[in-house]
Amino acid sequence: MSHTAHIPSHRKPRRSASKLAVRAGVAGGVLSTLAMAGTASASPAAEPATETTLEMPVLNMDLGSQVSSAVIKAADNTRAQALVGELNAQEETARTGAAAEAKLAKADAQAKADAEKKATDEAKRQADADRANRGDGRTQLASAKGSSAGSSASDDDSGVRAPATGSAAAIINFARNQVGKAYVLGGTGPSSFDCSGLVQAAFRQANISLPRMSQDQSSEGTSVSLSNLQPGDVLYWGSRGNAYHVAIYSGGGKFIGAQNSGTGIVERSLSYDPPTGAVRIL
Repeated sequence: MSHTAHIPSHRKPRRSASKLAVRAGVAGGVLSTLAMAGTASASPAAEPATETTLEMPVLNMDLGSQVSSAVIKAADNTRAQALVGELNAQEETARTGAAAEAKLAKADAQAKADAEKKATDEAKRQADADRANRGDGRTQLASAKGSSAGSSASDDDSGVRAPATGSAAAIINFARNQVGKAYVLGGTGPSSFDCSGLVQAAFRQANISLPRMSQDQSSEGTSVSLSNLQPGDVLYWGSRGNAYHVAIYSGGGKFIGAQNSGTGIVERSLSYDPPTGAVRIL
């Protein structure tokens, strides 16, 4: 046995490669730090570093509530926009309806104006025809006054006929009892009459049935000259079969008729409104 057999070896153990790498890295880091510190201290013109503190926003982690609120708000906005759109549509409909009503009202007003103008023109035409007929009537009356006094159809020297008798008297008496009553278009009595309504009612007193309208009444009986009138004859204005007014000859150069709403039922001289012609029904 050797005398060195129990003496431990003084040889240092071999370091592993990993430990050497760690130590080398640490040493390198320390040296780098010292170098940077030295550089900083060696620069007298460098300003001292200012420490800045940044505030981090506080995050609201209740994302579910935020999303729900946003959805509700969006739904409310949508409903509000829909309501505004509906109101706008209603306003537009109202404006359109008002415009249509105004257009119809204008058309109705124009139609009424046209009808009134037509009625006015017709009334003027009839008035012109009446004035022309009055001239003819005056000529015929003048001729009647110059006729023979002995004729049974002429007036006597006083210009007054003998009182009517029989059916003519019944007709004339009824018509004369209506004098002063109102003229109403379409009236047939007892409180008001129009022209043909009065003639029809008067002849009914003699049990004679006449048509209702003046045109038809002027077609009844036989035509007679205005110079050959007898009490009870029906006078007409216009043309026979197309008369627009009728009355009853009451004798003495007078007639009884429902003239218009202004005069009512009156007894007037033929010269007041000379008729166009006459028919004899009795």
